[in-house]
Amino acid sequence: MNTALLDRVVLPGDVLGNVEPDSALKLGPGLRMEQNSVVAVKAGKLRFRKPSIYWIDSNQRRYVPVCGEHVIGIVTAKHGDNFRVDIGSSQPATLSYLAFEGATKRNRPNVNIGDIVYSRISVAHKDMEPELVCMGDGGKAQLMGTLSNDDSFMWKCSLGLCRKLLVGDCPVLKHLGERISYEIAVGLNGRVWIRSRSVSNTILAVNAILASEHMTGDESRTMISKLF
Repeated sequence: MNTALLDRVVLPGDVLGNVEPDSALKLGPGLRMEQNSVVAVKAGKLRFRKPSIYWIDSNQRRYVPVCGEHVIGIVTAKHGDNFRVDIGSSQPATLSYLAFEGATKRNRPNVNIGDIVYSRISVAHKDMEPELVCMGDGGKAQLMGTLSNDDSFMWKCSLGLCRKLLVGDCPVLKHLGERISYEIAVGLNGRVWIRSRSVSNTILAVNAILASEHMTGDESRTMISKLF
């Protein structure tokens, strides 16, 4: 990959570099492998995350499911042994009751219509409905599952802001943690869930996160100091 293009705007059709067939490189949204070359298929900024993940960061309106991404969804229906979950894509996703840690036919998870679930996309194909699981590869929940509706708030934001929040040591989340105690879950489908000890703190945290989308670390610190 051409590292000189990192954090720069690329256009569909741009060749971003050559990759060896046995490379451990992982391509995320907006990139495609053509023979031994990595090609951009949508406009946006080229991003990188260790150890070897590249993707195109763009503020598209509708989420396109990608296998392996974590999302926040709302359970909208139950059909037999499966739940239908709205994840903001063109079609709802399917979540099996067996896709939870420790779930069996006798020990079913307590999931109801209207619940918010934090899950991982296990199947994503343009001709199939996406499928979700609330477990990691080792069968453990890894903090996935239903999210509490008590004293919490979920809202929609841009896909770019969600990816910014998931970067290690995100400045706005770090500065908020210096002021208040809170729990947060960020889905790559443009949804964020948060809960703190009071409604006022939750509102302040939501406003701070939304305002920080185009701010630097120092600017977000100053903004949070003014809010509190």
